[in-house]
Order: sequence, then structure tokens, then C-alpha cells
Amino acid sequence: MIRCNKDGDLWTVTIDRPDKAGALTREMLTELADTAEDATTAKAFILTGTGAVFSAGADLEAAKAGLATDPVWERLSGAIAALPGLTIAALNGTVAGGAFGMVLACDLRISVPTAKFFYPVMKLGFLPQPSDPARLKGLVGPARAKMILMAGQKVSAADALAWGLVDRLIEADQLMDTAAALAGDALQANPVHVSAIKQMV
Repeated sequence: MIRCNKDGDLWTVTIDRPDKAGALTREMLTELADTAEDATTAKAFILTGTGAVFSAGADLEAAKAGLATDPVWERLSGAIAALPGLTIAALNGTVAGGAFGMVLACDLRISVPTAKFFYPVMKLGFLPQPSDPARLKGLVGPARAKMILMAGQKVSAADALAWGLVDRLIEADQLMDTAAALAGDALQANPVHVSAIKQMV
């Protein structure tokens, strides 16, 4: 359910569970985290999904068993944030709940126009993953972060673009080509320069 394609210095990781809206089990999250921790030599790392939804967050049965508060979510987002290469979330559809963490940890986010973004953590009785509020605030500002995390707003792709939550809206048939094009300069550059510029920013 997690696929990793390594094409030289470009790693593409795909959440491939369209029949369950990309819902994540602990095993899937662990595999994602392991993959991100192994991708330190990649100059570019693209994260995507299949079907109409990128990820609905925690698998319902797994959430009932405690996955919603498992530290593996933070391990995953931390591993992506720590990568020295350019990281891109190529969002094939809606992002919900805990799936926000890995998306917020990426350097760039592109999305199909039909995607929605919501993180209804408070009404479900949980706190967000520890790093998510600061990353979200850094992108959209404190009030809009509270709109998502506290007011439970479901944000359209158009609003996500206007708010700075995503960087471009791309039609589905062009999504992966666009992600690869955005990675192009990093793939041709000295990896020391890629990492250094990322740290400078």
C-alpha cells in the first residue's frame, strides 16, 4: 500500500490505497517513516497518492485502537522535514486529519483543484501532532490555522492557494509532471548546494 520508486536522485513515494481513501494504518505510517529516514541521499522527494483522496488520515479501526495519538505521525513528519533534498507533496486529492503532518513538512505543496483540506482534531477529542500547528501557522498565519484546527473549517483548494497552504493548483493529468519539473533544478544541482539553500531559507 506504500510504493517507493527510486529514479536516480528522485524518490517518489505513493500512498496506494484508493479503496480506503488513502487511510493509514500504523504499518503504513511506519513504512512511510522508514522510507523518509532512508531518503537522505535523494536530491528530491515527491509524496503523492492514488484515487480521489490523498489521505483521509488514520484508518478508522486503527484510530479506535490508539493510532490517532501514536508518535509515529510525528516521526514521519520529522523525517520529511529533516531531509536535505527538495520535498514536494503532489496532492491528488483531499487531505484530512493526521495526513496533514507529512504534507505540512514538505517544502512545496501542489494540488488538484478538487481537493479539500480539513483537520477536525479538536472535535474528535485529540490534540494536533506537536509540530503541525507551528508549520501550519508559518504557512497561513495564526487566525487561519485556528480556522482549520479550532473552527473545523473544510478549506477548498482555491482558498488553500489563496491562504498559502498550497503553492499551485494543477490538473490531475499534469500533477506528477509538474512535480517532476519543480524538482528539476534540484536534481541537476550539487546536493551540498541543495541542502545549504534549504537551510538558508
